[in-house]
Amino acid sequence: MPTTSSTRSARARSKRERRMPAPAPSMGRSVRLAVLTLGGMFCASLLLGGDAHADSARFLPWKEPTAPPLALNDLFGRPHTLADYRGRVVLLNFWATWCGPCREEMTSMRALQTRLAGRPFVILLVNYGEARARISEFVKRESLAFPVLLDPNQEAPRAWRVRVLPSSFLVDPDGRVRYGVIGEVDWANVETANIVQELLR
Repeated sequence: MPTTSSTRSARARSKRERRMPAPAPSMGRSVRLAVLTLGGMFCASLLLGGDAHADSARFLPWKEPTAPPLALNDLFGRPHTLADYRGRVVLLNFWATWCGPCREEMTSMRALQTRLAGRPFVILLVNYGEARARISEFVKRESLAFPVLLDPNQEAPRAWRVRVLPSSFLVDPDGRVRYGVIGEVDWANVETANIVQELLR
Protein backbone atom coordinates (compact mmCIF):
# COMPACT_ATOMS: atom_id res chain seq x y z
CA MET A 1 0.00 0.00 0.00
CA PRO A 2 1.54 3.37 -1.04
CA THR A 3 2.63 5.70 1.73
CA THR A 4 1.37 9.26 2.07
CA SER A 5 4.81 10.50 1.02
CA SER A 6 4.93 8.38 -2.14
CA THR A 7 1.36 9.36 -3.07
CA ARG A 8 2.23 13.04 -2.66
CA SER A 9 5.35 12.56 -4.78
CA ALA A 10 3.37 10.82 -7.53
CA ARG A 11 0.83 13.63 -7.57
CA ALA A 12 3.58 16.23 -7.86
CA ARG A 13 5.20 14.29 -10.71
CA SER A 14 1.83 13.98 -12.47
CA LYS A 15 1.26 17.72 -12.14
CA ARG A 16 4.66 18.48 -13.68
CA GLU A 17 3.92 16.14 -16.57
CA ARG A 18 0.61 17.87 -17.30
CA ARG A 19 2.47 21.16 -17.48
CA MET A 20 4.91 19.95 -20.08
CA PRO A 21 4.27 21.47 -23.53
CA ALA A 22 3.48 19.13 -26.38
CA PRO A 23 6.41 18.24 -28.66
CA ALA A 24 6.95 20.92 -31.29
CA PRO A 25 6.68 20.06 -34.98
CA SER A 26 9.77 20.86 -37.04
CA MET A 27 8.99 23.88 -39.23
CA GLY A 28 11.74 26.50 -38.94
CA ARG A 29 10.01 28.39 -36.20
CA SER A 30 8.54 25.65 -34.09
CA VAL A 31 5.18 25.90 -32.38
CA ARG A 32 4.54 24.46 -28.94
CA LEU A 33 1.41 24.27 -26.84
CA ALA A 34 1.42 26.50 -23.80
CA VAL A 35 1.11 25.26 -20.24
CA LEU A 36 -2.49 26.20 -19.59
CA THR A 37 -5.72 25.50 -21.42
CA LEU A 38 -9.00 27.31 -20.92
CA GLY A 39 -12.29 25.88 -22.11
CA GLY A 40 -10.49 23.24 -24.14
CA MET A 41 -8.65 25.86 -26.21
CA PHE A 42 -4.87 25.71 -26.33
CA CYS A 43 -2.70 28.80 -26.47
CA ALA A 44 0.23 28.47 -28.84
CA SER A 45 3.60 30.07 -28.33
CA LEU A 46 6.52 30.34 -30.68
CA LEU A 47 10.05 29.24 -30.01
CA LEU A 48 11.94 31.93 -31.88
CA GLY A 49 14.58 30.81 -34.31
CA GLY A 50 14.80 29.41 -37.80
CA ASP A 51 15.07 31.16 -41.12
CA ALA A 52 13.48 34.37 -42.37
CA HIS A 53 10.80 32.46 -44.25
CA ALA A 54 9.49 30.66 -41.18
CA ASP A 55 6.29 32.69 -40.75
CA SER A 56 5.33 32.55 -44.42
CA ALA A 57 5.99 28.80 -44.51
CA ARG A 58 3.26 28.26 -41.93
CA PHE A 59 0.51 29.77 -44.09
CA LEU A 60 -1.52 26.78 -45.24
CA PRO A 61 -3.78 27.08 -48.31
CA TRP A 62 -7.47 26.78 -47.44
CA LYS A 63 -9.03 23.89 -49.34
CA GLU A 64 -12.73 24.33 -48.53
CA PRO A 65 -14.81 25.81 -51.39
CA THR A 66 -16.65 28.30 -49.17
CA ALA A 67 -15.84 30.29 -46.05
CA PRO A 68 -17.35 29.16 -42.74
CA PRO A 69 -20.11 31.38 -41.34
CA LEU A 70 -19.20 34.49 -39.37
CA ALA A 71 -21.90 36.74 -37.94
CA LEU A 72 -20.96 38.45 -34.68
CA ASN A 73 -21.48 41.76 -32.91
CA ASP A 74 -18.66 44.06 -31.88
CA LEU A 75 -18.17 45.74 -28.51
CA PHE A 76 -20.70 48.41 -29.48
CA GLY A 77 -23.38 45.94 -30.54
CA ARG A 78 -22.88 46.47 -34.26
CA PRO A 79 -23.24 43.33 -36.41
CA HIS A 80 -20.41 42.12 -38.64
CA THR A 81 -20.36 39.41 -41.30
CA LEU A 82 -17.71 38.44 -43.83
CA ALA A 83 -20.05 39.60 -46.60
CA ASP A 84 -19.79 43.13 -45.16
CA TYR A 85 -16.13 43.15 -46.19
CA ARG A 86 -16.40 42.01 -49.79
CA GLY A 87 -13.88 43.92 -51.87
CA ARG A 88 -11.35 43.97 -49.03
CA VAL A 89 -8.72 41.57 -47.79
CA VAL A 90 -9.62 40.43 -44.28
CA LEU A 91 -7.21 39.23 -41.64
CA LEU A 92 -9.45 37.27 -39.28
CA ASN A 93 -7.74 36.59 -35.97
CA PHE A 94 -9.00 34.40 -33.10
CA TRP A 95 -7.59 35.48 -29.77
CA ALA A 96 -8.11 35.88 -26.01
CA THR A 97 -6.76 38.28 -23.39
CA TRP A 98 -5.23 35.38 -21.43
CA CYS A 99 -3.23 34.23 -24.46
CA GLY A 100 0.27 35.72 -24.34
CA PRO A 101 1.16 35.06 -28.00
CA CYS A 102 -2.17 36.64 -29.02
CA ARG A 103 -1.26 39.83 -27.21
CA GLU A 104 2.29 39.84 -28.54
CA GLU A 105 1.37 39.56 -32.22
CA MET A 106 -0.96 42.57 -32.03
CA THR A 107 2.06 44.87 -32.22
CA SER A 108 2.99 43.50 -35.63
CA MET A 109 -0.67 43.66 -36.68
CA ARG A 110 -0.59 47.38 -35.97
CA ALA A 111 2.54 47.67 -38.10
CA LEU A 112 0.87 45.80 -40.96
CA GLN A 113 -2.22 47.99 -40.72
CA THR A 114 -0.03 51.11 -40.88
CA ARG A 115 1.89 49.71 -43.83
CA LEU A 116 -1.33 49.05 -45.74
CA ALA A 117 -3.08 52.28 -44.77
CA GLY A 118 -5.38 53.41 -47.55
CA ARG A 119 -5.56 49.94 -49.08
CA PRO A 120 -8.73 47.75 -48.97
CA PHE A 121 -7.54 45.79 -45.94
CA VAL A 122 -9.13 45.16 -42.54
CA ILE A 123 -8.21 43.24 -39.40
CA LEU A 124 -11.03 41.59 -37.43
CA LEU A 125 -10.35 40.20 -33.97
CA VAL A 126 -12.70 37.44 -32.78
CA ASN A 127 -12.47 37.05 -29.01
CA TYR A 128 -12.77 33.57 -27.57
CA GLY A 129 -15.81 33.74 -25.28
CA GLU A 130 -14.65 36.27 -22.68
CA ALA A 131 -16.83 38.76 -20.82
CA ARG A 132 -17.51 42.09 -22.52
CA ALA A 133 -16.14 44.08 -19.57
CA ARG A 134 -12.84 42.19 -19.60
CA ILE A 135 -12.44 42.67 -23.36
CA SER A 136 -13.36 46.37 -23.18
CA GLU A 137 -10.79 46.95 -20.46
CA PHE A 138 -8.11 45.24 -22.54
CA VAL A 139 -9.01 47.13 -25.72
CA LYS A 140 -8.91 50.45 -23.89
CA ARG A 141 -5.63 49.67 -22.15
CA GLU A 142 -3.94 48.55 -25.38
CA SER A 143 -5.58 51.28 -27.52
CA LEU A 144 -6.68 48.73 -30.12
CA ALA A 145 -8.11 50.23 -33.28
CA PHE A 146 -9.28 46.94 -34.80
CA PRO A 147 -12.93 45.85 -34.73
CA VAL A 148 -13.24 43.36 -31.86
CA LEU A 149 -16.04 40.82 -32.27
CA LEU A 150 -17.67 39.06 -29.33
CA ASP A 151 -18.40 35.35 -29.40
CA PRO A 152 -19.80 34.44 -25.96
CA ASN A 153 -21.02 31.03 -27.13
CA GLN A 154 -17.75 30.21 -28.92
CA GLU A 155 -19.61 29.37 -32.12
CA ALA A 156 -17.10 30.88 -34.55
CA PRO A 157 -14.11 28.77 -33.41
CA ARG A 158 -16.18 25.64 -33.90
CA ALA A 159 -17.28 26.73 -37.37
CA TRP A 160 -13.72 27.63 -38.33
CA ARG A 161 -12.26 24.55 -36.60
CA VAL A 162 -9.99 26.62 -34.41
CA ARG A 163 -8.23 24.55 -31.74
CA VAL A 164 -5.26 26.76 -30.90
CA LEU A 165 -4.95 30.46 -30.09
CA PRO A 166 -3.95 32.55 -31.82
CA SER A 167 -5.23 31.29 -35.15
CA SER A 168 -5.62 33.52 -38.19
CA PHE A 169 -7.19 33.37 -41.64
CA LEU A 170 -6.71 35.51 -44.73
CA VAL A 171 -9.84 36.14 -46.79
CA ASP A 172 -9.53 37.61 -50.28
CA PRO A 173 -11.69 40.42 -51.74
CA ASP A 174 -14.08 37.83 -53.22
CA GLY A 175 -14.83 36.42 -49.77
CA ARG A 176 -12.78 33.25 -50.24
CA VAL A 177 -10.56 32.01 -47.45
CA ARG A 178 -7.09 31.70 -48.95
CA TYR A 179 -4.84 30.83 -46.00
CA GLY A 180 -4.96 29.66 -42.42
CA VAL A 181 -2.12 29.90 -39.92
CA ILE A 182 -1.78 28.54 -36.39
CA GLY A 183 0.16 30.38 -33.73
CA GLU A 184 1.77 33.77 -33.37
CA VAL A 185 2.85 35.48 -36.58
CA ASP A 186 5.16 38.42 -37.19
CA TRP A 187 2.77 40.31 -39.46
CA ALA A 188 5.40 43.01 -40.01
CA ASN A 189 7.80 40.46 -41.51
CA VAL A 190 8.44 41.22 -45.19
CA GLU A 191 7.58 37.70 -46.37
CA THR A 192 4.35 37.68 -44.38
CA ALA A 193 3.33 41.16 -45.52
CA ASN A 194 3.96 40.12 -49.12
CA ILE A 195 1.42 37.29 -48.77
CA VAL A 196 -1.20 39.83 -47.71
CA GLN A 197 -0.23 42.27 -50.44
CA GLU A 198 -0.53 39.57 -53.10
CA LEU A 199 -4.20 39.23 -52.18
CA LEU A 200 -4.67 42.96 -52.69
CA ARG A 201 -3.64 42.82 -56.34
